[in-house]
Amino acid sequence: MPEATISSLLAWLDKCPTPFHVVETAATSLDVNGFVRVNQLGHELPDRGYLAIDGCIVAWRLGTPQGALRIIGAHTDSPNLRVLPQPDIHQFGWSQLAIEIYGGVLLNSWLDRDLGMAGRVIDSNGVSYLYSAPRALARIPQLAIHLDREIGDKGLHLDRHQHMTPVWGSTKQSFFEWVRDTSGVTDVAAFDAHLFDITPASLLGVDQTLIASGRLDNQASCWSAIEALRNAPESEYTSILVLNDHEEVGSNSATGAAGPMLSNIVSCIASQHGLSEGRQFDRLASSWCLSADNAHAIHPNYPERHEPRHAPLINEGPAVKVNGNQRYATSARGLAHIRSIAESNGIPLQTFASRNNVPCGSTIGPITATQLGIEAIDIGIPQLSMHSAREMCGADDPLHMVSLMSAFLQH
Repeated sequence: MPEATISSLLAWLDKCPTPFHVVETAATSLDVNGFVRVNQLGHELPDRGYLAIDGCIVAWRLGTPQGALRIIGAHTDSPNLRVLPQPDIHQFGWSQLAIEIYGGVLLNSWLDRDLGMAGRVIDSNGVSYLYSAPRALARIPQLAIHLDREIGDKGLHLDRHQHMTPVWGSTKQSFFEWVRDTSGVTDVAAFDAHLFDITPASLLGVDQTLIASGRLDNQASCWSAIEALRNAPESEYTSILVLNDHEEVGSNSATGAAGPMLSNIVSCIASQHGLSEGRQFDRLASSWCLSADNAHAIHPNYPERHEPRHAPLINEGPAVKVNGNQRYATSARGLAHIRSIAESNGIPLQTFASRNNVPCGSTIGPITATQLGIEAIDIGIPQLSMHSAREMCGADDPLHMVSLMSAFLQH
């Protein structure tokens, strides 16, 4: 099996400023490894294929009709700032852009950063074209300390609407004209435009043992899952990968985990395998889903925010995420299953649980389990600065995640 490398992860992160670019990059990787793109599900599925719609991609490698399913899920979206359809603001000698805050953005992390722009345009025929401009186009300037003397004592307070409006020039600019010129599409009917920090993904630290990048949550999981699937050997199990959009805002969309894309593929595969309705239910009951979404590593400056017995360390392997209130889907049975896989393959594994007074987030794991009636295991790469414009994780852990996902597909 070709070895996954951190340099390929860094390249992936730089190529993927939006969910649309994640899907395009994933599809390209699958193409060169013999997977066949399908656009409709009314025909026989190829043994190795994928379906891509907007910011979501589902890929599969068919096993035997008797074999169970091994599903890996992750999400393509990250909290960010998105340009509104009528964004042009001209005031006080500044040209600015009206934006919408997407997901749980750590707002202060976006201040005083050089921001690029990427997304897609749709022409009048409904055809989509991707574009990316990774250069310093916009910036959200912080108020000078001389005009906010209390910031040192009372902290930074940002109004999500008033204080997060980026500057992108000093002369009157038309964003619509800019996106038309940048995309090269003259017949633009609508656009998606996402701001992103243009600093490249990089290794960090005197020992180069850390990774710093935007969108590690959750593109490190997307990259790991593609690496595992494209290099997986033939098996009795049917391997399925789903990278959903809109997890950061609840997953309720046609391409989110609460939507039909994964269940449609599962149903089509069951039909192609000639399974009766009862056999389909039996297959799901004997199947597993690995839901991959980054976890909180213990923070050296805020150790009191962590449950001390379940606080993952950097570069000590992925963390299984547990929560009895079903914010994560891992049961004792799932924990035993993934521990057995890790131990038998020599892969380091940790456990994450939140403090009772620090509520945790959620993942696509519980949603997928509910949608399909399949047991799910939540797992993640430990990281710091989650939902920041620039995040950090260990350089070893994505490779450990690839190994764990690869082993999961075979057990």
